[in-house]
Amino acid sequence: MGSLPELTTGRLLSSWQLDVPALLLVVLLGVLYGWGVLRLRRRGERWPVSRLAAFSLVGLGTLVAATMSALAVYDRVLFWPAAVQNVLLDLIAPLGPALGDPLRLALRALPEPAVGRVRRVTTGRLVRLLTFPLVSTALVLATELTVYFTSYFATALRHGWLHELLYLHLLLVGSLFVVPVLTREEALPRWCTHPVRAALVFLDGIIDAVPGIVVMTHGTLIAGAWYLHHAPPWAPDMHHDQQLGGGAMISIAELVALPFLLAVFVQWARAERVQTTALDRRLDAELAPAAYAATGPARRPDLVRPWWETENGEVAQRIRQERPGR
Repeated sequence: MGSLPELTTGRLLSSWQLDVPALLLVVLLGVLYGWGVLRLRRRGERWPVSRLAAFSLVGLGTLVAATMSALAVYDRVLFWPAAVQNVLLDLIAPLGPALGDPLRLALRALPEPAVGRVRRVTTGRLVRLLTFPLVSTALVLATELTVYFTSYFATALRHGWLHELLYLHLLLVGSLFVVPVLTREEALPRWCTHPVRAALVFLDGIIDAVPGIVVMTHGTLIAGAWYLHHAPPWAPDMHHDQQLGGGAMISIAELVALPFLLAVFVQWARAERVQTTALDRRLDAELAPAAYAATGPARRPDLVRPWWETENGEVAQRIRQERPGR
């Protein structure tokens, strides 16, 4: 490992290195997603551009930034770039696949036999267990603490193949919570309604800050032997470096919680609109024969009144107030 120049703002933006395994993963995911979009377009179906942009920019873009930008160039001589790199893979990169919804794209683009296999895998017991909200949140927290407070991280700094495995580990564990909450409702228990999901996301945002707080306040250096040996002359004090890393982890965890929570609220609003539209169509279908029965020449007795005129429930009362003249 050669001596690196001092990390300045300019070098933070301009320093890059090639990470072949990460690049292959990015290319593979991009090709598969692009193939699905093209397959739909050839059938005359549309796929939202917003989903394509989210998958490409937030998902694949964050993966590239975390593994090939200055964060990857300096992660073996400074702790804080490694901390930022890991939290990007754990918290932000999974938002791309969640918002891009590649599983829904696969179910629409793949042939029927393959769709059946995908459904069996994504709704199997193991997947349901791993994506159960409390389990996935615990896995994210346990992974972060294991990375920094066992020999996992220090060993990964010494062995490139394990470092690549660490990248994949963080990405997959982070996806276990984010993807089902935003896209795979069938993988969640029935009680996990939109209000519950919003509460879980809020709780997850608090829990995600715990590793950063522990790292920031921990008195012992994390991977201290490695960083003390490889620290360049211009590096800050190792304890200060670790505090910078912990502070960055806390900041990113709290920042990512806001758009995540906003995405859940947007989905909640959409679901409410869909339910309201379906209810209005049902009411309109019942109003026409009811009106004919009330005003028609024969006042046909076989046509019943709509349910909301005869029931006394809260929903029925609200509908009667909203539709007094119908």
